[in-house]
Parts: sequence; structure tokens; C-alpha cells
Amino acid sequence: MEKRRVVITGLGAITPLGLNAADSWAAAKAGKCGIDTITLYDHSAQKVHLAAEAHGFAPEDFMEKKEARKMDRFTQFALAAANEAVANSGLDIASEDAGRCGVLVSSGIGGLGTLEREIAKGAEKGYDRISPFYIPMSITNLAAGHIAIRHGLKGMCSCVVAACAGGSNAVGDAFRHIRDGYAEVMLCGGAEAAITPSGIGGFTSMHALTTCDEPTRASIPFDQERSGFVMGEGAAILILEELEHAQKRGARIIAEVVGYGTTCDAYHITAPTPDGSGAASCMAQALEDAGVAPEAVGYINAHGTSTPLNDSGETAAIKTAFGSHACRLLVSSTKSMTGHLLGASGAVEAMFTALALRDSFAPPTIHYQIPDPFCDLDIVPNEGRSAALNYAMSNSLGFGGHNVSLLFKRWED
Repeated sequence: MEKRRVVITGLGAITPLGLNAADSWAAAKAGKCGIDTITLYDHSAQKVHLAAEAHGFAPEDFMEKKEARKMDRFTQFALAAANEAVANSGLDIASEDAGRCGVLVSSGIGGLGTLEREIAKGAEKGYDRISPFYIPMSITNLAAGHIAIRHGLKGMCSCVVAACAGGSNAVGDAFRHIRDGYAEVMLCGGAEAAITPSGIGGFTSMHALTTCDEPTRASIPFDQERSGFVMGEGAAILILEELEHAQKRGARIIAEVVGYGTTCDAYHITAPTPDGSGAASCMAQALEDAGVAPEAVGYINAHGTSTPLNDSGETAAIKTAFGSHACRLLVSSTKSMTGHLLGASGAVEAMFTALALRDSFAPPTIHYQIPDPFCDLDIVPNEGRSAALNYAMSNSLGFGGHNVSLLFKRWED
């Protein structure tokens, strides 16, 4: 049976670079940095003082105040991004078969801010006094649930939880769901709001975050002086549609999703395999799924976290998967600008990869200064680059050994 084709017809985002998809992408193209001193809470007693916040985000700008009070910050991000994506797509959901429209939205941690606040309240006043919205605000699937409720989407509604790979899994699983004939429309992506005392403290104690206080030297993927990642927050939602469905309604198509690979290192709870073999297998799987030769790919949006193990391991993986073509690839990490959005990162980076194809432009890896011989690919240092791109890949590699690769194709009418 011939596989159905799947295209991207809408985008929405809340990121450290902008409060919508267009502003976020414009800032990424320009190489702007979204990393600065934490303002969301008093960090003076902690080792980490920098993060990539969604500056200027006010939930009442995107939804009713009464509604926002019943949502954790990660859900507010997700719903704001979903509303933008629907408007951006031109979809009239009321005229669609609601049972053929679904939602797949990831979060790595969910409502961490709500958990902290209500547990502190319970410890002080008694746990029977915590908010009746404590559970529905904190559980990770409620971002997807709120989106489905708001837009009346009655198909599959689920939440992928796969640490830093979850947002990409959500896009890939939604792609397969449409390609295999189960839906015509899927809203997919990820949301995260983990810039909290325990979120930052937990990652600090496991030595995953950089303690650098200089924004220009904090998130520096592939640089020899990299020392850990910077926490980011936000959301991105992509609207995927079956091609004929999109064409029939005259949709504006941004890019095509053509391949999806997902593997597990089965090696360590936090560290990737040093040789990158699991990630390499994942990339090869995405290429095979699409029936695309490695030489056809022009750009990779790397996982590129700015941790010593990830960046060298991912470099090795790209060399294994792409062979001699690896030296001709453009490979950048937009986490140099956004920080690491955990379960939302793959969705934001999938969005950037699709837009890179649309605009024939590879965004940069900013603040790069000192080359690392173990990270010797063309990482588009410091300035973005115009390039003829037909295929582009986005990689996400998560704690637990989760690997995801998404392959996109430039859309031409």
C-alpha cells in the first residue's frame, strides 16, 4: 500500500527568542541570544544564575485569566502555541471530522512549578488544603488535553514522555498516525516550564547545567570550553496534515515530513554511548524510512546541548550515519540561542528545521570561539548561512538513551 504524504501547514511557538513562531525564527536567523539572568524566582542561593526564559509572556495575552489560573505555565505555553498554529494554518476545525483530528504534545517534566508550590503549601497547612487543581495542573498530559478541549479535537490525544527527545517523538508519531491512515490532521509538539528552584537545582546536582554566569559563554555547543547546558522554557506546536487534505482546502504548505527514526542506546540513564552508535542508527533509520540517500541532506539541526559528552558523541554519530558526506553537511545547534527546552526542544527545533528549508537558510551556532577536534563538523559558527537545501534533519537525544531523528523535505508547488 502506498504511504500517504504528510505536510506541515501551521506553526505556533512561545520561545526564549519570541512569543510567536515568526519572531522566534527571525531571531534565530539573526543569531540572537535568549539567555540571561533568571528573573522567575530568587536564585541567589543556587549555583546556576542563567536560563533562557520566555521573556514577556503573560498568559492573559493569550487566554482568559480565569482559564489561565487553572493551568501550569507549561500548559499555558502549549495552548498559546496551539492557538497560533491553528490560526496560522487557516484550518476551520469546526468543518473538519473531529474524530480524524488529534493531538500529540510532549512534556518532559510537566507542571513542576505547580508541584513545588502546592507541596510547600501542603507541608505548611496540611495536604488536604492544597488546590483542587493540583493534579490536573501538574500532570504532563494536560497540555494535550487542554488543546483538544479548546479546539474540539476528538481523535487520538496523547502525551509522549521521553525526556529531551519527547517533542520530536510527538512530531514523528503524529507523522506516522497520519501516514498510516488514522487521521487527516494532528497538532503535535512539546511544552516545558522547568525554570524553577528544584528544576534548576536537580539538573545542577547531576552536573548537567553550566554554572557559567556569562550569557555569551554559557550555552556553547561544540566549543571546546562547553561545560553543560542552559535551561530554557516554552513550546512549539506544528500542524501536520495529509497532503491531499491540505491541498483540497488550499493550505499554505511549509515543508513535508518524510522520515522518522527512533532508537534507544540501552546504555545509561543519562549518558549517551560515547561512539554515538545509537544516534547513528536512528539517523540511518530516518533516511531509510524516507528512501533518501545521505548525500541528499544539506542541513542538520543538531541536539547540540553544550555538554561535553553529547556534542562529541553526536558528532561521531553524524560521521557514522553520513560517512564522507558529513564534512559537507551544515550542522548547527539552535540551543546556543534558546537554551535546552527539554521536552519542548525537539518541537522548537523541528519548527526551525522546516523553516530552514522554506527559507533556504541554516541558522547559526552562536558564541563559538574555540574549536574542539572531536566536534569537527561545519557547525555554521556565529552567523547563519544561505544554502540550497532540499532535505534537512532534526536530532533529539534524551536521558534514558532515547534517540529521535526527523527528516523534512523542502516544499515546492
